[in-house]
Amino acid sequence: MKEFDVFVQDKPGELAKVCELLGNNGVNIKGIASERNNAKPLIRVVTDDEATAKAALAKSGIGYDLKDVVSIRLPDKPGELGKIAKKLARAMVNVDSIYILGKDGGHTDMILTVDNKKKDEEALR
Repeated sequence: MKEFDVFVQDKPGELAKVCELLGNNGVNIKGIASERNNAKPLIRVVTDDEATAKAALAKSGIGYDLKDVVSIRLPDKPGELGKIAKKLARAMVNVDSIYILGKDGGHTDMILTVDNKKKDEEALR
């Protein structure tokens, strides 16, 4: 699974522009978050169709980086994320970003970007 880090301007309508672009190209957004990185806004997007999202963003001239992500499913109860975070810390894995994809049947699905995916996968076995 990949995450698009989409570079946008700091003005109203940028989120709408990205979401409408993807939607108009038949791309469904599975997860989304936004942040300011060094005062520059960024929209993090996980989609159901990486190839079409790439093509749509490229054609529109909107810049992005593509990152590998880790998808995890946790029981939806207190303390579960803390357990995962502790495992990652012990393995010396730095979490760059984290957000919820959704909840289903007593579970929470999350996305993480980390500095070392191999260590992350070993820590979470």
